[in-house]
Amino acid sequence: MIRPLNHSLSAIFAVPLIVGVLSLTGLIVALLGDGAWDVAGWVCIGVSIVVLVWALIARRHR
Repeated sequence: MIRPLNHSLSAIFAVPLIVGVLSLTGLIVALLGDGAWDVAGWVCIGVSIVVLVWALIARRHR
């Protein structure tokens, strides 16, 4: 029999919150600046995409 996992709300929503903050930060930084700011925006948004792809691949292999 499979036992349900008991996680707190902070454990459940920590990673999605971090990904959301990174995405929002990346969008704002890319809109407000040029040069290095654009690079910082791309990095923040890129990390969000990498985490999403990793989660989809990990879910498929379960």
